[in-house]
Order: sequence, then structure tokens, then C-alpha cells
Amino acid sequence: MTTLAVVRKNGQFAIAADTLTKWGSTKESSVYVTNHEKIFQVGDSYLAITGTTTFKLILTEYFSQLETPPHFDSVASIFRTWQELHTVMKERYFLNATEDKEDDVETSRFYVLIANSHGIFGVAPHRTVQEFSKFYAYGAGAEYAMGALYAAYDQPKLNAEALARLAVDAAAEFDDSTGGPVTSHTVRAAKKK
Repeated sequence: MTTLAVVRKNGQFAIAADTLTKWGSTKESSVYVTNHEKIFQVGDSYLAITGTTTFKLILTEYFSQLETPPHFDSVASIFRTWQELHTVMKERYFLNATEDKEDDVETSRFYVLIANSHGIFGVAPHRTVQEFSKFYAYGAGAEYAMGALYAAYDQPKLNAEALARLAVDAAAEFDDSTGGPVTSHTVRAAKKK
């Protein structure tokens, strides 16, 4: 379980995540698990992932084996990348995508937030891709994180990274599947041509 947040504010894009791992009622904090980071870099983009820790291992291996990093610069490019990734996950990584027969589209079973110089994006399990105008959060504590972002976004003293970290901290305070310390990264918006 986890909580992730992305924020766009004043020409900056930030991403933050907690570092707690849970297996049922067992909590594994960053004190005991050294590979607790839920944010990883692909090219010039930062990705944060929810779901089982295996998904992060799959994504980091998959993206590291590509000759050139994918472009995460638009909804369309991210969607194309995720369609290719889903096929590989089923063939090479044994993704068990069987779920409810009422689902219209097979699920990849995890959420990802992306921050790069082009914006902040989210990918849902059915490979729905969205670009966010201000902020968003995924994960077990997303409701707390979204509430904190809604309440604090317009505070002039808080930049994008401070807001993203605040969101995850709020989730860690109230959600038992979210725990610190919080990690974060910030990128500047690309200059318009």
C-alpha cells in the first residue's frame, strides 16, 4: 500500500511518495527495507507506482532494457507506451490480468503518477491516461492527500514540492497503509517553443 502525489505550480512539477511497505497487517518501514523508494527515473521523467513491490521491479527492468527511453510528454505517448508494456507484462512477467468479467478492458493492476518537464500525468489500471492541471494523488491515502492539496494549494509560501510532500504527510498521518519518510523530486517546466 502507498500514497503518491503530483503537483504543478508556478512552472514546477513535483512528485512525492511514502516509503512504507505492507503485507497484510505487517508493516515494513524504510528502517528495515533498503529498497523502499517508490519513485524511479526513466529518461527525464519521474514515475511513482502503487501496487505490489513486484510492479516496480518489472517497470524498472522493462524500461532499462529499452534502447531509448520512452517519451512521457503527452497523454497519447504515455498511452502507447502502456499498451506495449501491458503486452510484455503478460508475456514476459506473467501478469495475471483475469478479473471481473464485467470489465471492458483487461487491467494492468497498478497506478502510476508521472512528473516531467511536460507536466504531471496519471495512468490507471485500465491504462487510462490523464494529464492534471494542478495536482492529483493515488493510493491508499489518496483521499487525505487530495484534501490536503485542495486546502493548501493556493498558499503562496508553498511550492510544488512542498505541496506534494504535505499531501503524502497528511496521508501518513491518517492512513495506516502510508508511512514516512516521504521522498520527492521536482522538475522545471519545459520552455515553450
